[in-house]
Amino acid sequence: MTSHASPTSILGGSLKAFSAALPARTTLHAWLKPVNAVKPAELTASQHGQQIGRMTAGNTEEFAFQSLVIETAGETSFSYDAATTSLSVIYAFSEADVLEMGIVVLYSGEANTTPAVPGSYHFRPPFGWMNDPNGFGRFGDKAHLFYQHYPHSLRWNTMHWGHAVSDDYLRWKHLPIFLLPSAELSARADGRGGAFSGSAIPLAGEEAGFRVFFTEQVKDRKPEEQIQLTAVSRDQISAGPAEIILPERPDGLDLTFDFRDPYVIKGPDGRWKMLVGSRDHAGGVILLYDTADPDATRDWSFAGILHRENRFGMTAAECPCIVPLDGPADDPQTRWALIFGLLTSRDPATARRNITLATVGRFDGRTFVKEFEQELDFATDAYAFQAFVDHSGPVGIAWLANWTEISKRIDFPTAMTLPRRAVLKDGVLLTPPIEAVDNLRQDLIDDYRLLSGDKIGLANGAVEIVLDLTAAGAAFELEFEHPDVELGVRLDAEGLSILYDVPEGKLLPRYIAAGARPSTLRIFLDIGSIEVFADNGRWTGTKRLPGFASVRSARLTAPKDNVAAASIWQLKL
Repeated sequence: MTSHASPTSILGGSLKAFSAALPARTTLHAWLKPVNAVKPAELTASQHGQQIGRMTAGNTEEFAFQSLVIETAGETSFSYDAATTSLSVIYAFSEADVLEMGIVVLYSGEANTTPAVPGSYHFRPPFGWMNDPNGFGRFGDKAHLFYQHYPHSLRWNTMHWGHAVSDDYLRWKHLPIFLLPSAELSARADGRGGAFSGSAIPLAGEEAGFRVFFTEQVKDRKPEEQIQLTAVSRDQISAGPAEIILPERPDGLDLTFDFRDPYVIKGPDGRWKMLVGSRDHAGGVILLYDTADPDATRDWSFAGILHRENRFGMTAAECPCIVPLDGPADDPQTRWALIFGLLTSRDPATARRNITLATVGRFDGRTFVKEFEQELDFATDAYAFQAFVDHSGPVGIAWLANWTEISKRIDFPTAMTLPRRAVLKDGVLLTPPIEAVDNLRQDLIDDYRLLSGDKIGLANGAVEIVLDLTAAGAAFELEFEHPDVELGVRLDAEGLSILYDVPEGKLLPRYIAAGARPSTLRIFLDIGSIEVFADNGRWTGTKRLPGFASVRSARLTAPKDNVAAASIWQLKL
């Protein structure tokens, strides 16, 4: 649950104020900084005309974190002088029920307020910038999603971990920011590092507690820019002190400074395993570490290079994860999916960048033997995919974006993909949307006019289009009306494509699953995105769309009798 309050001028000057009705024992988290070095920043809290709290900050280079507990219930007023004080964000929560109720955003500034996306059904942060999913897992009775986060603008900068929980992977409650950068990195908004990506595991013997693993990045730090840390949470909302577990890269491998994104999982031999992404001067490598420590805290030892990918040149393997697909982890016959992104990679056939690979094979805890490999997503905007094994099998989520198209000139519609299953069937990896997305269907917009070739209006553009073809690979084209891009989906002799072009006319990649011949398709449209799932996720394509406008209409063209059925559903959380 989030809400926003807009400060109003009082006394006709630079003094600003806003108020909120707060329950007793409300915790406030705020970030503020001075406008200049002449006077410190100051934010005061009052009830019934009496000051009950005061937060100050003296660093003009970056917003400073402050916390305050409001002991007494009631209407609480907050005031500051905009001539001396700049606010980034203030949110409130009760520790007793925050897992159920979430935080309430009382204020966010112009620079970090996320644009309104009414009707959108994808996960988005309550404020600020977001990229990679982290620590995705179930702890206690809830699914937890952490993510790379910069709270103070809509641009990437010094990394924090945001945090949210859900009962169904679709409806999320935003929680307090979980990991803060070190004091050194928090002093300036210079993007030198912070709490980079990682993972989480349950605490042994504790129902709800968990341990997180993450990379701390400090640019130009010697001898290591990137090292691995761990921290524990027993209340599911705050992290204890972090400690270093991997202070340096392994020797003798000619690795670059890339050494990040620890993914920890219990291996087939009952020992904890850690995957870390890196690169050498030939290509991307995934490093394997191992420990017998039941708490996964100490005695981590380097076991070797688990996997190497040299086909795309000197590209870093990052955000690795590995999950068992078709059986328990301790069964030697179980196949595992090893999934990782290749930063700066480029496919010469299509010019697509930053490709994510899914390699399926056997894993005995020390070695991984590949049986086959496929791309996770043919449109490449499902990046930094992270999965874990939930009650009904592996489930994962990815950042609905790609570093290729990030611009400092335009807003960036930050979101996560729909959560997806990972299923091994008939020698291929399927990544269909989780079953709960069926519950997003609210109203049937159309089940005959699209099939007849009519142009169908899509209301707010949050829709699912379902196509059943009369034969595998039967050709069709869907044309969408969008104010900022040319967009469509086509199936022809070459394969399945997401058609995407922009008015500037620059040469763009081809987003194609070459040779794909599906029989059924589910196409999810939302503000800022299109996701295509063909043949239950045998071919999956995800493309971020610029801006915050919706797709307005759809038109289907196909040879006679190629499409057996076509329907459009209005979606809503």
